[in-house]
Parts: sequence; structure tokens; C-alpha cells
Amino acid sequence: MSEALEKVAGIKHLPIFPLPLVMLPNELLPLHIFEDRYRQMLRDVEKEGNFFGIVLFDPEVSLTEKPASGSVGCVAEIRESELLPDGRSNILALGVVRFHLIEYIEAGEPYLVGDVEFFEDEKEDPNELDPLSNEVFALFQRMAKAALKMSGSRGSLPEIQQSDPEALSFLITAAFNFENDKKYRFLEMTSTLDRLSELKEVLDAAVVRLEQNAEIQTLSKSNGHSKTNIDL
Repeated sequence: MSEALEKVAGIKHLPIFPLPLVMLPNELLPLHIFEDRYRQMLRDVEKEGNFFGIVLFDPEVSLTEKPASGSVGCVAEIRESELLPDGRSNILALGVVRFHLIEYIEAGEPYLVGDVEFFEDEKEDPNELDPLSNEVFALFQRMAKAALKMSGSRGSLPEIQQSDPEALSFLITAAFNFENDKKYRFLEMTSTLDRLSELKEVLDAAVVRLEQNAEIQTLSKSNGHSKTNIDL
């Protein structure tokens, strides 16, 4: 059993926080809690392990009043919490593991509570997975270096840990400002190979474009003198 699944072992019911966004495993998300029902939820979960579930739901585009049963969400673990004088709170949550929302249960609370089932990616052939993961990791590093170059080398290159391929795929997904539909599809996927393959296509295009822009910007600051030729 993975460390993430060990964290939620024994949990069958989870408070559900519908939001117009997709949270991923290992993604940090700051939240401002102001509605009375979610203030209550926060008080309750802080007594019982700091876990709640975030599920994509946008009331402006949805035909229902809450996320549908069968939806996929992500367990959020409260890492920091600041209670404000008026009762509102600022929290920092970390994505832990994904879940299927099987159905809602009546728990007598003002917020939604769901019967959930946790899941991770299926096991795949490391002979296929590891080389692709290494390639995607290298592309992501190139992208980070180009972004740093464009910033004028202010700051330092973020430390990127090459963890297991599934975790890496979510790290890179979180780094891109994907639309909710695409991010949710990646959340649903149970194949790390498929997710990394799609991310490689995105990175292949983005890295070249970003490196060229970084080089052009560097040229413009050095009066155009460079030993590197760029085809425009």
C-alpha cells in the first residue's frame, strides 16, 4: 500500500467541498473559508484527521445542485490553518489521493458528505514507463531553466524531485494552467503511461517555444550578439 493510501486507510465517508477547480495529488492549494457550512466543516475535519474531499463543481455551468455521484475528486489534507477574527479562515491544503464519489450519505451536517472509494494508477510495465518518465522529467527541467532565463535569472531554479512516475505526472500537470476539463480528465486517468504521453506532447511544443523566446530575450539585452543561430 502506498503512503498516500495509508494516510486515508479506514476512511469511508468524507466531507465534500465542491469547487470550480480541479485539485491533484501533491498539489498545494490555498483556500479562503467563509460560508457558515464550510466553517463548520473545517472545525469538524480539524478534529478528525484534517481530511476533506475537493470535487470539481461550477454552479454557473452545471445543471445539478451538487457534483454527481460517480465524480472523481481529490482528498485534501489541511497543512496550515489561520482563523481570522470574524470567523473566516485561510487554509493551505495538500492533495493526497484520488477518490470516486460513490454516493452521498445523510450525516446530519450542513455540508455534503460522501461515501468514497480511493484509487491510484494501475501498475504498468516499468520497461515502458521509466524511459518515458525520464524523458518527460528532462523536458520539464529544460522548461524550468528557460523560464528562469526569461526572468533574467532572478531567483534560483526550483528544486524538482524526480519521484515515481505517477507523482511526476501530477506535478507537471499542476504546473500547467490547463482548463478544468483537461485537468479533470488527467485526474480520472488510471494509466500513468497515457498521462505522461500526453504531457510529453505538450512539453515538446512548449519547451522549444520557451527556449527560443528566452534566447531572443537574451539577444535583445545584449544588442543582438550571440553565437547561437535561431530560425524565426
